[in-house]
Amino acid sequence: MSKEENLECSFCGRKKAETDLLIAGMDAHICDKCIEQAHGIVEEEISEAKTDGLSKDLILKKPQEIKAFLDQYIIGQVETKRAMSVAVYNHYKRLLQTKDNDDDDVEIEKSNIILVGETGTGKTLVAKTIAKMLNVPFSIVDATVLTQAGYVGEDVESILSRLLQVADYDVAKAEKGIVFIDEIDKIARKGDNPSITRDVSGEGVQQALLKLLEGTVVNVAPKGGRKHPEQKFIEVNTKEILFIAGGAFSGIERIISKRLNRQAVGFAASLEDDKIDEGNLLQYIIPSDLKAFGLIPEIIGRLPVLSYMNPLDADTLRAILTEPKNSIIKQYAKLFKMDDVDFTIEEEALNYIVGKAVEYKLGARGLRSLCEAIFTDAMFDLPSSDDKELNVTKEYAEAKLTNTTLKKLKAAS
Repeated sequence: MSKEENLECSFCGRKKAETDLLIAGMDAHICDKCIEQAHGIVEEEISEAKTDGLSKDLILKKPQEIKAFLDQYIIGQVETKRAMSVAVYNHYKRLLQTKDNDDDDVEIEKSNIILVGETGTGKTLVAKTIAKMLNVPFSIVDATVLTQAGYVGEDVESILSRLLQVADYDVAKAEKGIVFIDEIDKIARKGDNPSITRDVSGEGVQQALLKLLEGTVVNVAPKGGRKHPEQKFIEVNTKEILFIAGGAFSGIERIISKRLNRQAVGFAASLEDDKIDEGNLLQYIIPSDLKAFGLIPEIIGRLPVLSYMNPLDADTLRAILTEPKNSIIKQYAKLFKMDDVDFTIEEEALNYIVGKAVEYKLGARGLRSLCEAIFTDAMFDLPSSDDKELNVTKEYAEAKLTNTTLKKLKAAS
């Protein structure tokens, strides 16, 4: 018997004649059957590791728990918080389902979200808070800088390069992330009539976003910017990325009002029974209103969850100042405490700040601007002073908020 016929697999003991292929190593041999078995074990281990990794990183809670978490940071907006909680819960249930548990061929589709609301009502905050709770990569992109490929501006793929950066270029982690596309209303179709000039920053961007929102493999430039032939790309599958779009959609109330026949002259008696809240027409928004505004039907179909943000009244703004876990007043109190300053603010001063925010239509962002204008002098002087007490009264706030300051804040908003 030849030396070659004596060779056997070091793992299962099969002789060379009993195998289709026997691969020789330095001091050992392995047959094709053991290679196949080892490959299967490796694949299974990698798959389990990915699932375990997602399970460890992802802190998934029930819709009511998600809403309770949002309640700590966001005042009001009950309808939006409920819709977001359900959509996010269903999306991440979809990610956590394993093939072993699937007895049928039902494939759960992605539920991307679109939020409509005035500036400063908390659209970005809702998305950011949910990402914080789930412990997944989160990035905010501005739709206004996006253009069609080949034109001055950023390609749609740059959305994913920012998500990759947040995920430290861990592709698997980025593919489970959340992307918030802000100012989605700014890429609305510029007009109903087709033009010989291309709408490269409007409808053109919407067309480019379609496959991204639905789910496709995209070649992403790691550092963003323009693509060029010699560049190395990272492949990112957007099928499991949750997209949340937000926009103010300024003027959409007129479209809603027209649809609700609020502009009709006479014969209004029949409308009295409807009890339509004319102060908040956004609550009656439906997908066809977005189409009339300038979003193409295809993109509306890929953003199936439509919700709205209520305008902020005085009571809501007052609650935003002091109640959330990271409320503005609590933040300033902590800043002063770090300099050993005992900070207090009177009720009349809080009401005065809220009154000015409502009067000048500054929204929630305006509250911080107003507080900054009132507290800046104290934050400048007190750290170097022996005086370690600050009590903000209405008179103090009035003295700091001059008409000039208010006009500047209104112009900046």
